[in-house]
Amino acid sequence: MDIKKAFALIVCWIIFCFAKVNPAVKEKESINWLTLKEVNLKFKTESKPVLIDLFTDWCYWCKVMDKKTYNNPKVIAYINTHFYAVKVDAETKNQLLWNEKNYNYNPDNKINEFALYVTQGQLGFPTTVIFPDIKKEPAAIPGYMNAREIEEVLKYFGEGNYKSESFESFSAKFKSTW
Repeated sequence: MDIKKAFALIVCWIIFCFAKVNPAVKEKESINWLTLKEVNLKFKTESKPVLIDLFTDWCYWCKVMDKKTYNNPKVIAYINTHFYAVKVDAETKNQLLWNEKNYNYNPDNKINEFALYVTQGQLGFPTTVIFPDIKKEPAAIPGYMNAREIEEVLKYFGEGNYKSESFESFSAKFKSTW
């Protein structure tokens, strides 16, 4: 056996011996994003608060929030347990149905009317919109939030604190754990 073949065998043997074997590669968890149509249907069997990530394709901070906040394992687990989560492109030209009402694209404003409704005309992206219940008015929180910042909002609505106290009162005593 020549020296090159022997060397190649030794290198292969070393790589084989020291390679890490990961027999059960776990798929990364992610938020169970639904469509508005799916949420409308799910509400008929189980009522939960709805979290809407209102974004646009051109929004830099929307992409950062997707990458950092919505990929945080604690945020993922909490949202999947306590909310119906929906991503809505504010500029979609598709008709959107929410609570038995249709929302259309408004070419004059270059925005879907649903985005105007949930933000009460105060557009900014990203905007996190929470519907405590399908029949209640939305709470729109404009701007980027990291995991620690969104924790307070999620727990206020996800644990039903909005039913018994103001956000200001809840916020004054809230201690972040994320």
